[in-house]
Amino acid sequence: MIRKTQSIGAGKTVCALGSLALLLAHPTTAKAEPLLDDAKLLLTNGISSVEGASGGGLASWSTIAGRGTERAIGISGHTTLIVLPDYGWQSHGIAIGIHDRLEFAYARQNFNTRKVGAALGLGQGFTFNQDILSAKLRLAGDLVYGPTLLPAIAIGVQHKRNLDGAIVRAVGANAASGTDFTLSASKLLLSHSVLVDATVRLTKANQFGLLGFGGDRRAGASLQFEGSLAYMLSRRLVVGGEYRTRPDNLGIAHENDAVDLFVAYAPIRNVTLTGAYVDVGSVATFGGQRGGLFSVQFAF
Repeated sequence: MIRKTQSIGAGKTVCALGSLALLLAHPTTAKAEPLLDDAKLLLTNGISSVEGASGGGLASWSTIAGRGTERAIGISGHTTLIVLPDYGWQSHGIAIGIHDRLEFAYARQNFNTRKVGAALGLGQGFTFNQDILSAKLRLAGDLVYGPTLLPAIAIGVQHKRNLDGAIVRAVGANAASGTDFTLSASKLLLSHSVLVDATVRLTKANQFGLLGFGGDRRAGASLQFEGSLAYMLSRRLVVGGEYRTRPDNLGIAHENDAVDLFVAYAPIRNVTLTGAYVDVGSVATFGGQRGGLFSVQFAF
């Protein structure tokens, strides 16, 4: 009996050594998941919103930046221009998505007042500058998949710091920095090729924060709404529209709600081009600010 037990033990040892040798000879059997899997469906990471977070042009969606799925990370970068009759607006930034669950983003906004700057006593071509740091967490649901119609639901925070504090206070703002909080629900109904989003935002921002935060009309935060509706003409081409309400805090500068009509196209899977008609109403006493938005996003 002792010899038989020893024989069985030796056989197990030989088998274990054989298995180890096979593993070393073929290391691909222990292959790890890639850091960047670049595997999301086209356009389902959204574009970059005016604040830099993933979503639409005006609205923050519950999408997570980059093309990484729940197995990997994703990364994206963008440059956006908005051309208005009396102003020019430009932003650039970067965003990182972690396991399609958590997003961190940074954006710099530059708002050129052109001739309006001279009329306001700021100097022709004066440019307001703002930095935005944001984070977003998907709490539940999924944008595309799932057994029910439960949308992807995400909370977000966007801290905005205006770099021209003395000037925005001079025009009536209470502060040069502020923090927005968002709650978004987004769903892509693949069988109907339709994307729907609804977002509520708690904010004090004047003109997205470019004219500071709070004012003589309203000092505290107010709850605003952002809605988006888009239709996929093909897996590479999407058309849609957005509506965003905004607070009206400054007595010297009435602020209107903003709307856009957009077209987003992915010529290759890592590039998204967006063009839109944008109407932001009155900006710093100059009304009729309607123009074009142009954006390019690289995502991996």
